[in-house]
Amino acid sequence: MKSAVENLSPTRVKLTVEVPSEELQPHVDAALKSIGNQISVPGFRQGKVPARIIEQRVGKGAVIQEAVNEALPGFFGKAVEETEVEPIGQPEVDITEVPMNDGEDLKFTVEVDVRPEFTVADYDGLTIQVDNVEVTDADVEEKLTELRERFGTLTGVDRAVETGDFVSIDLKAEIEGEEVDSVEGVSYEVGSGNMLEGMDEALVGMAKGETKNFSAPLAGGDQAGSSADCTVTVQSVKVRELPEVDDDFAQMASEFDTAEELRADLTKQAEQSKKFEQGIQARDKVLDHLLENTEIPLPESIIEAEIHSHLEQEGRLEDDEHRAEVDESTRKALKTQFLLDAVGKAEEVEVGQPELIEYLMMQAQQYGMDPNQFAQMLDQQGQVEGMVGEVARRKALAAALDKAKIVDADGNEINLDDIVPEGERAAEDEAAEDAEVEGEVVDTGADAETEAAADETEDEKA
Repeated sequence: MKSAVENLSPTRVKLTVEVPSEELQPHVDAALKSIGNQISVPGFRQGKVPARIIEQRVGKGAVIQEAVNEALPGFFGKAVEETEVEPIGQPEVDITEVPMNDGEDLKFTVEVDVRPEFTVADYDGLTIQVDNVEVTDADVEEKLTELRERFGTLTGVDRAVETGDFVSIDLKAEIEGEEVDSVEGVSYEVGSGNMLEGMDEALVGMAKGETKNFSAPLAGGDQAGSSADCTVTVQSVKVRELPEVDDDFAQMASEFDTAEELRADLTKQAEQSKKFEQGIQARDKVLDHLLENTEIPLPESIIEAEIHSHLEQEGRLEDDEHRAEVDESTRKALKTQFLLDAVGKAEEVEVGQPELIEYLMMQAQQYGMDPNQFAQMLDQQGQVEGMVGEVARRKALAAALDKAKIVDADGNEINLDDIVPEGERAAEDEAAEDAEVEGEVVDTGADAETEAAADETEDEKA
């Protein structure tokens, strides 16, 4: 087999492939056998029909077509290996010569997007400045309030709903008069914004037993993104009463005997949180530096396909403003992936089984699924390789961060290993929302497909 590559652009190539008749012949023989097992010819046992008779019955063209269709993926893979290109996206195949006669070669061309070649900006010894660690009384009070809320009690009140109240509600959604979803007795914190858009505004001012209508795009299900007519009814209104901060509370909520000791420990926790924020800030700044200083050509066809898929799923194909937002985020996500893959290759990053298991368990927890069930779902969806790539990119960014010099605003050098003990940094990175590294659109589309698959699994359970 002969193959040649032509660069159409920095991100797209055209492969020209010639397959000698002797290399195609085994596939022709396999096609004849397959067709022979499917047809019946008087005078011959099924599967024992001579090739000449099969060609007379179905036509030689049908035999060659089945042989070529079966053989093309393998020939394409061999051409990719010979030319050392790294294809991404869907290839466009054009068969230029079909071997209808003995001794003729199969010829075809393939246009496909490929990973671009580029030079990563230097990051060895890069100096990154982060904020100083400054713990305020407000920081300590915030942690104290979080602890008090864990031990708070809900008490019913006879007044209109206010932001911060806890309400029990019945909720129904309809599209064009047809009910698409409904729930009863759902507890909801007004102002949390984690249900339907516009529901908080509708609830504020309502009283127990009152019903109100509002419109909102659905957040999930088959019609996610579609505008629905929603009806909410308030069944009860409660406020959360927080316990007083005294020695009794300290003994109930912690291992400390006094409120003073509890506050001192919360101050340490607030300081540690600020140090974690330094590490996250340093990581993000290293990534931003690399993105801003590395020129990476992007495959437009893949970007456009991702944008179209995203907008179509949301039912917003005509929303030009949102299209611009999705275009920007898609380009950044794709550039980030290419960049971190290149850094991982340069740093010879490898992903071990323990690292993959740890990541899978964290992802399973995020989706609220049993880890074994989540792993089986990934395997069935063909997403394990995508998960390996995601872990490798996180390790690549960590490798780049390790080579940078991190200082605070006062010029003091910061050792990230002092902030997060070795072995815990990956978990800390996962705990922090990392928009730059998520939203993959090439190779696997792991995040979007995993989320969809997880939702589908949960629907089946329900």
